[in-house]
Amino acid sequence: MLLIHVSKHTPRVSYIFKQICKRNLGLEVDLTATIEPFIAHDGPKFSYGKQPLGKELYFQSTDLLYEHGLNDVEIQVKDWEETQCFFEVKHVNAALPFDIFAASFYLLSRYEEYLPHVKDDMGRFPATESLGYTHNFLEDPVVDVWVSKFKKVLLEKYPNLKFPEKNTLIMPVVSVSQTFVYKNKGILRSIGGGLRDLWNLQFDKLTSRTKVNLGLKKDPYNTFDFIIELQKKKKRKSKVLIGLGDYSTFEKNVGYNRLQHHIIIKHIADYIDVGLKASYDAIADVATLKKEKLRIENILNRKLQYALCSFFKLKLPEAYRNFIELEIGEDYSMGYPEHPGFRAGTCSPFLFYDLDYEVQTPLLIYSFCYNNLGEDGLIDLASVRKEISKYLDKVREVDGVFIPVFSNTLFSDLQDQAFWKSIFKFIWMSDDD
Repeated sequence: MLLIHVSKHTPRVSYIFKQICKRNLGLEVDLTATIEPFIAHDGPKFSYGKQPLGKELYFQSTDLLYEHGLNDVEIQVKDWEETQCFFEVKHVNAALPFDIFAASFYLLSRYEEYLPHVKDDMGRFPATESLGYTHNFLEDPVVDVWVSKFKKVLLEKYPNLKFPEKNTLIMPVVSVSQTFVYKNKGILRSIGGGLRDLWNLQFDKLTSRTKVNLGLKKDPYNTFDFIIELQKKKKRKSKVLIGLGDYSTFEKNVGYNRLQHHIIIKHIADYIDVGLKASYDAIADVATLKKEKLRIENILNRKLQYALCSFFKLKLPEAYRNFIELEIGEDYSMGYPEHPGFRAGTCSPFLFYDLDYEVQTPLLIYSFCYNNLGEDGLIDLASVRKEISKYLDKVREVDGVFIPVFSNTLFSDLQDQAFWKSIFKFIWMSDDD
């Protein structure tokens, strides 16, 4: 067991030490604010405070973990070894030149997203407002890099300290806004779509639509057998997150109660974990979210575990509070749709900390680092693979979780099918380690 002496117990202190020491490094940890048991402890230990207690392993603290609520936090980002850091400390005996615990808490809690900021057209927190983007470390899982350096410091002091083995995971996520493009749309929507194809002289679409509705061709957006075949070849903890919201300006999927919709969702769930893509309206309205949650639970005959916000419209903390209220276990919305990188500075799962209530919640957050690959101007296969490999290498270096997000529509013959299937297969069949 690793014993840590802290100036005082706070929810923030408890949260971040358990996240770094237990969840990231796999160490059992105990905190104490009294000196006697710390001195008497003959196992691995260190102190965290303004001043060291003696000659022990010591990490100097800043104020963030002992504060409550939101304050204006002055941050100066500095280069450190091959990475960057902030919350610099000056004590000569400090094991690290910055407060790793406060800096990690700032990023994981998404402190900056609670502060006043400019929103994008959809009301989202844009990447360009983030500390990572403005200081050029968005593309690095800096928290995990810091944790690996913290681990090295611990081993230098306690070479017999044992850490459980940790492996890299590749976890592709498929977001399904439309299960079908032509099938099961109803008579009026089908006729309207056909007339629109005719008006726009899109005869190939009109022919495809007709063949699908006559049962002569598979719907182009029904690309799930491709994903299932990959799962049969190499098992992944992949997720398929499906929208079941009512038809609206933002939601264009077929009716949730269509039999063919149920059949295909159950078929996918026989091979891959299936969850909910919460609709645009459900993100901020717990009643609508509950309705959609019950829909997918009734189809799958199991409790909903995984969710993602449509358009990644993640407004904190309201969206996550709604997930927590309905006992949804895992979220896959933590990332930027317009920029690759690590929104929370990590590629390791972490529990959501609610800054308003100063409490750790049971909601487990998985950060994605890429969304619909290639949208940043990389249009040729070699460039996209190179970009993917760059992020895969970053994740492998810290034994994290690599999560790209795709749309099922990319694998259809209405898109550059061969290109996107090749990219997805390249990721799926890549080595984890």
